[in-house]
Formats: sequence, C-alpha cells, structure tokens
Amino acid sequence: MQQQNMNMNQNMANQQNIMSQPPKVISTKDSIYLTDMLSWNLLAMKKAHFYAQHCQDMNLKSEFEKCGQMHQRHYEQILSHLDQQNQPFMQQ
Repeated sequence: MQQQNMNMNQNMANQQNIMSQPPKVISTKDSIYLTDMLSWNLLAMKKAHFYAQHCQDMNLKSEFEKCGQMHQRHYEQILSHLDQQNQPFMQQ
C-alpha cells in the first residue's frame, strides 16, 4: 500500500513538470505544421486581397482589407518567431 502511494506521488510529480521554454529543435511534425500554418495564412491573405479588389460595397471592401492585413500579420509573426529561433544557430 505504501509503495503504491509512493508510485502515485511520483506519477503526479512527473505530470506537473511544465516546460519553461520550448525545445531548441523543431521536429518533422512541428515543421510540417508550421509550413501548413504559413500556407493557410498566405492563402487567406491572398483571398481577402482578391475579394477586396473585386468588391463594390465599400464596407465589405474595408472588412476584406482588414482580414487580409490580419492574416499578413500572422504570417509575418510566424516567420519572425522562426527567425528568432534560428539566429543562435546561424551565428555558430
């Protein structure tokens, strides 16, 4: 019984370990997901820009432009995070 309680306490302690920083290495799965996120944001940005150019309603045109700008910001944020992660490796 006492051994069982010790094992449970160890399991709970292991489950509470939280990473304070992300790992320095990007796995293949992470890389594929990041590529997908960049692709989704780029496509959404292009579509919003296309719709804004072809829209007659000025209110909708403005909303499409805002949407496109938001996706462009997201795209650039992802790239900047990747550049920050890559800087220490490039300097070595």
